[in-house]
Amino acid sequence: MPAAYEQYLVPVVFRPFAEDLAARAAALHPRRILELAAGTGALTAGLLAALPSADVTATDLNEAMVAFGSARAPGAVWRRADGQRLPFPDGSFDLVVCQFGVMFFADRVAAFTEVGRVLATGGRFLFNTWGPLETHGFEVALQAGLERAFPVDPPGFFRTVPHGYADPALVTADLAAAGLAVEDEQELTLAGRAASTADLATGYLTGTPVRAAVEAHDDGPAVRAAVIEEMTARLGPGPVTATMTAHVFRAAARAGLSATRPGS
Repeated sequence: MPAAYEQYLVPVVFRPFAEDLAARAAALHPRRILELAAGTGALTAGLLAALPSADVTATDLNEAMVAFGSARAPGAVWRRADGQRLPFPDGSFDLVVCQFGVMFFADRVAAFTEVGRVLATGGRFLFNTWGPLETHGFEVALQAGLERAFPVDPPGFFRTVPHGYADPALVTADLAAAGLAVEDEQELTLAGRAASTADLATGYLTGTPVRAAVEAHDDGPAVRAAVIEEMTARLGPGPVTATMTAHVFRAAARAGLSATRPGS
């Protein structure tokens, strides 16, 4: 799964936003950076290039992603870690960053509390989340393809997980509950470009959790064909371009509050 994710999705969907987040990180001049949910290292590589003198620690819960990412961005220290229970001392980092990862935390307040705990005084938390599914041109077409391929009970992963944390007010409230205050929040729309619809569909169907639903289907090739046909009808055969909208947040510990791990 990491290889397909890296080959077909990172250049199209994730790299444009990684470049933006790395530039925002560089403007803060951190010396010690922790990245959560680093995946295959798209943002990690950008951080290393934008901040060559910084110490970057990249983490992910998925061991396969850590193995892949450590080979792709060896300039960082890679560790397997649960964002809801970080294995680092209090005040270890000047900046915590996360690209499209906070949506996957089962307990976001717990994860944000951990972020506050490992941030040094004056540190910042910089991350992004996807907007609603309807604001992501590629994934609207993908979801339509999945609904065509699975007329009964289609996979709802993209609507409920990647795009399931799209309300900035909810994100701000969760940060506040963890002792963090939003300093800046921006809506950002960027364009992605894929060589072909078939490549894009391959990335989504083999490099994301919907892979399990495709593999469990009686006729996986038919699923892939139906998804490609629907996506092509909506986007064209390729090269294809679509816009994608995200929200970018910068937060800091609220004055007078210390975010600590429950029970510590």
